[in-house]
Amino acid sequence: MTQLDAHGASDGLLDLARDIAVRAAEFALDARRAGVSVAATKSTPTDVVTAADRDTEALIRSFILDARPDDGIVGEEGADVAGTSGVRWLIDPIDGTTNFLYGLPGWGVSIAAADDDGPVAGAVAIPSLGELFSAARGHGAHRDGQPLRCSDKADLETALVGTGFSYQPGRRAEQGMVLTALLPRVRDVRRFGSAAADLCFVAGARLDVYYEAGLAPWDLAAGEIIAREAGATVTDLEGGPVQAGSVLACSPALHEPFLELLGALGPPD
Repeated sequence: MTQLDAHGASDGLLDLARDIAVRAAEFALDARRAGVSVAATKSTPTDVVTAADRDTEALIRSFILDARPDDGIVGEEGADVAGTSGVRWLIDPIDGTTNFLYGLPGWGVSIAAADDDGPVAGAVAIPSLGELFSAARGHGAHRDGQPLRCSDKADLETALVGTGFSYQPGRRAEQGMVLTALLPRVRDVRRFGSAAADLCFVAGARLDVYYEAGLAPWDLAAGEIIAREAGATVTDLEGGPVQAGSVLACSPALHEPFLELLGALGPPD
């Protein structure tokens, strides 16, 4: 891939990401209203896939290739297009599939375009909220066209923290032990079930901190740039560059204190 300038990202990629996220979310919502069942499982029996996941990814893939046939695509449900343009799309057609399956509100469509330096533009549509979060590198983050700014929280004891858990039973047990030790040290903990939504909630100051281990690139890409462009500090769980499998997004003033707390409690993965 190559590096893209911020103007190029805002003039085309961002608009395309927004448009496709909205259209795909409408498609998935219609599928949910028609009824949903498990089509397959992935890593464990609780890690499910629905036909709507696959159909929505196929729709997103077709939209991207119609508009930009030379771009690469990587999707949660198997999309894998190499591309030659230097732009690669990372898509999660339904982030929060378990919520989607049960009719809970915490799911969304996550779409990001990336170059060699990471996400360039991203959009997350959350149908239950009727909200579209988006951002482009160097151009800030927005919710339905309105600028977003993350929390300025500096006190860990009154910080609202979001997280998620692995589908692997052994890892879930370890993560639960860390959470048990963390809970008395913060205001409270929320588990919404969608990494993309959690990162957007950090961007919009609905959460002060979000951390999680074991995620995939498509889980993170759009939410990462949205949180970062809203002013949040976004790293891995050791304070280095964010990577698949390890993310911490939070108010800048809470970054070091939260890393220190995690280090004292033990690794969350």
